Amino acid sequence: MNRRTIVVALVVALLSGAALGYWLAGWRAPEATGAGHHTVASEPAREERQVLYWYDPMKPDVRFDKPGKSPFMDMQLVPKYADEAGAAAVRIDPSVAQNLGIRTGRVERAAISPRLAAVGAVAFDERLTEVVQARIQGSVTRLHVKAPLEAVRRGQPLAEILAPEWRAAQEEYLALLDAESERAGPIRDAARERLTVLGVPEVTIRRIEERRQTVATTTLFAPIDGVVTELAVREGTTFMPGAPLFRINGLGTVWVNAEVPEALVGAVVPGSAVKARATAWPGLVFEGRVMALLPEVDPETRTLPVRIAIDNRERRLAPGMFLSLEFAGEAGEPQLVVPSEAVIVTGERAVVIVARGDGGFDVAEVTTGAEADGRTVILSGLAEGQSIVLSGQFLIDSEASLSSTVTRLETRPPAPEETP
Repeated sequence: MNRRTIVVALVVALLSGAALGYWLAGWRAPEATGAGHHTVASEPAREERQVLYWYDPMKPDVRFDKPGKSPFMDMQLVPKYADEAGAAAVRIDPSVAQNLGIRTGRVERAAISPRLAAVGAVAFDERLTEVVQARIQGSVTRLHVKAPLEAVRRGQPLAEILAPEWRAAQEEYLALLDAESERAGPIRDAARERLTVLGVPEVTIRRIEERRQTVATTTLFAPIDGVVTELAVREGTTFMPGAPLFRINGLGTVWVNAEVPEALVGAVVPGSAVKARATAWPGLVFEGRVMALLPEVDPETRTLPVRIAIDNRERRLAPGMFLSLEFAGEAGEPQLVVPSEAVIVTGERAVVIVARGDGGFDVAEVTTGAEADGRTVILSGLAEGQSIVLSGQFLIDSEASLSSTVTRLETRPPAPEETP
């Protein structure tokens, strides 16, 4: 066989193979066409699924009874089928959820004490204020306390006073001390009472009784421990009856005046405990109690003044200091609570992601109450014992977005709404 014969044989074989393939393809075409008809026939079956309602994936809480264009977004409404009702909004494989770091917790029932933080300024306790006042006319011959805000102790000399009326009353009382008649007794007692009414210190009266002599000048003493907040006289000055000479404020306790927002006044209970901290004394906690809610609302800040009394026997707090305050409310009845980290606040509402046992997740809209110690009260939207997501909520939300499900989902379907 020569070379030409071999080439002809190869060409004939190739043509034969091509013809056989074409024949086989034509022989299987009806079967394939039948399969295609079978596929087309299955599509109407899929369209026969019962549609419950139509919704906008970007606002799924609003439902429509017929298809059309969304009035909220430039997109077509999406059908919700009956076989999809009750299914989880998002389903994530448990192994994937573990890799995403999703933690869950439980809805519990507990009683919490609401706490409120505020800032206040220290002020003098006005209940510990004493005014040393002149009841007669006189002059100051000597001052023992010569500067305001000077600390004094009870019984410490303040000033020496020269008062002619005091001197005359002392002479009268001294003349009656040695009288022995029956009528002298009541008169002597009246003379002594007159010295007290005129403001002569008790120490000076006893000195007259013991030494049987009057004094030219009378010494005024501090009635309490504290600081001289007002010094109204100087050496050599004359004063008139009724003039205040010294004003002394005690420091055994101090007041703290704080401004509490009007909306949070309910968390402040008169008589409740308050913990205060000062930057001047790091690490120290000062104990106090709420004295009163003052009935005066600031029209600009909408805050209410609260007065707190704090023990200050060691005199560490001074008027004008700023303190950070923590109010402890009274524990109420047990309520549904969740960890605060489980609550997502969007600005318009608060939601909690509920974890199902089958790896599904739903979003429940909740009404929140007070918050304390890292827990938030749930007034509605959840039930005791439900499993909730504590971390990874936004990863679940991303998964929901990929599935055309956004965060505005509800576990309880609202009534259908007519298409506008």
